[in-house]
Amino acid sequence: MSDRLLRPALRRQRGRLTGGVALLCLHQATEALVPVTIGVVIDRAVATSDTRALLLSLAALTLLFTVLALAWRFGSRLSYGAGEHEAHLARTGIAERALDPRGSRAGLRDGELLSIAASDADHSAEAIPTVGLAAAACTALLVSATALILVDPWLGAGVLVGVPLVLFGLQRLAPLLTRRSDAQQAALAETTALAVDLVAGLRVLRGIGAQHHAAGRFAVASRNALADTLRAANTKGLHLGLTTAVNGLLLAAVTGAAGWLALQGDITVGELVAVVGLAQFIAEPVQTLGWCVQALATARASARRVAGVLRAAPALQPGDQNAPAPASERVVLQDLGYGTLTALDLRIEAGETVGVLAHDPRDAEALLAVLAGTVPREEYKGSLLIDGVPAESLRLDASRATVLVEQHDVALFEGTLRENLSFTSADDATLLAAVRVAAAEEVVEPEGLDHVLVERGANLSGGQRQRVALARAVVAAPPVLVLHDPTTAVDAVTETLIAERLVAARGGGSRATLVVTSSPALLRAADRVVVLDGGRIAASGTHEELVATSPRYREAVLR
Repeated sequence: MSDRLLRPALRRQRGRLTGGVALLCLHQATEALVPVTIGVVIDRAVATSDTRALLLSLAALTLLFTVLALAWRFGSRLSYGAGEHEAHLARTGIAERALDPRGSRAGLRDGELLSIAASDADHSAEAIPTVGLAAAACTALLVSATALILVDPWLGAGVLVGVPLVLFGLQRLAPLLTRRSDAQQAALAETTALAVDLVAGLRVLRGIGAQHHAAGRFAVASRNALADTLRAANTKGLHLGLTTAVNGLLLAAVTGAAGWLALQGDITVGELVAVVGLAQFIAEPVQTLGWCVQALATARASARRVAGVLRAAPALQPGDQNAPAPASERVVLQDLGYGTLTALDLRIEAGETVGVLAHDPRDAEALLAVLAGTVPREEYKGSLLIDGVPAESLRLDASRATVLVEQHDVALFEGTLRENLSFTSADDATLLAAVRVAAAEEVVEPEGLDHVLVERGANLSGGQRQRVALARAVVAAPPVLVLHDPTTAVDAVTETLIAERLVAARGGGSRATLVVTSSPALLRAADRVVVLDGGRIAASGTHEELVATSPRYREAVLR
């Protein structure tokens, strides 16, 4: 799977990569020629005391270093630029999948997606400049071997044979490096996901006194990540150590052979200097190729994780029908079976407000998930009709524009109150009317709709955040509005006021409202209340009727 991601990436960046590889190869070729040029200067200018030859040689060295520096500057810019462009594409692709309203079958938590987008995307993109560096290193070795052959064929042959054998031996560690890097990235992603979950639920954890238990879980995850990181580091250290050791042995062998040839008079002093310089230079491309093996192993592991997100199938397969005309029954659930729900029949008619009390919170969660359209059709039994049309036959935007589910968890963004209430061109009068329905007038004082909210609305109280979220749902004015515990953080007086205003704002006409709650104020304001117990409707009636006839209902809402 990793190769199916890396190969298209290389094709997409072939323009930048081709230019970068050409310039990097030129850089390494000219750098390999530096000791050769110095050897020529010694033999033809210094040894002969030829001033003119010395000046020409110095000019040639100046030109060589100029080409060397410029080739590296622009070659590395193109090569690393290609990698950064590809990392950007990977990050935006992951973001698109994370925001896809159809969901994803990747089965990753928010923290894991964050880790893949922030870390794995960069690691996988490193394969692109690594290709350029590997090509440049091979060019350097080829030029060096050619120069050595011109000095002595056996020296050049030794480099041409010895270096590939060294690299082949080091390559045997590549699969282990990939596995260790994969385990390391997975452990880091798990730790990041747990950290995100803990930060998001910190207030709840403190409220129930579970923060120490949560900290212990994070410590265990962090220790596991540390262990995997150390295993990966040990493997990389072993690979680097072997590369350095073999490199040193190769350098010693070439230098020793050159010294022997010089003592025998087979090569000149200038050639000896050139050979020693080349032997020292060869250490650099061999070290680079060893690093490339590590980088590619890490890139393959990360690319596999990125590809897992980008190639994951959508969780939902919506239809292609537009929203139908409003029906007398806006939403109909027939014989619904999902999660803890079993054979649930529920009808929401136009113009009514329906309250739902679930004795088991799992029943409420299952109902909300189906109504929100986040459950694949094959995962639930029975049927969901929206305005008489099967929900799965509608386009996703059409079904969700008709039925809007406002979850209990409030999601506010950094920006003004106006921006949080509506991303459309809703006028201020509409926004203020929705604020009044949610009894959130104090939030707009004294700055009005330009009141700035920080991230997650942290400068508001819990009740204010709930009411801003409710106002946002009211502004959207969906044909069917589904609310989940919208007033758990407000006082009883405000809760009663919200219930009255909400019913007045949305009652009658073709719109319908369903409120999943245990709030007596909201249930009292509803036209009818259905009670879920054991995965199905156990009772139905007005709030007053159920209080009078059902002890369990009375206990649940009046405790």
